[in-house]
Amino acid sequence: MSKSAVIYWSGTGNTEAMAQAVLDGLNGAGEDAALFSADSVRAADAAQYDKLALGCPAMGAEVLEESVFEPFFTELEPLLSGKKIALFGSYGWGDGQWMRDWQDRCAAAGAVLCGEGLTVNEAPDDIALAECTALGKALSLL
Repeated sequence: MSKSAVIYWSGTGNTEAMAQAVLDGLNGAGEDAALFSADSVRAADAAQYDKLALGCPAMGAEVLEESVFEPFFTELEPLLSGKKIALFGSYGWGDGQWMRDWQDRCAAAGAVLCGEGLTVNEAPDDIALAECTALGKALSLL
């Protein structure tokens, strides 16, 4: 059985709710999955997991959160080669450019992406949370 981690940053609770639903999908599929906020795990420790679900909302001009998540991800990025990765996050404006840029960074680092990143506008509703759970299940199948 592979080990999985869901690692996220959330300012309003929207991405945290998404992270919990992704975790539920992983655990429901039989994965040994753990949940961490980005400020509670080191990149080197995160890299020990077989599969990673990473969550961060769009901030500012559609970028990853800059004080906690971006430094964490920058440290993790060179360790992603061959890792199975799912990306998710919420946004309140823009067209999802932060997610496309993030996917490109993961692909350039050699990660195996679990489909396209899942984006939710504002707070996730029941449909969005079901999509998050499905993302966790899909990651378990990689």
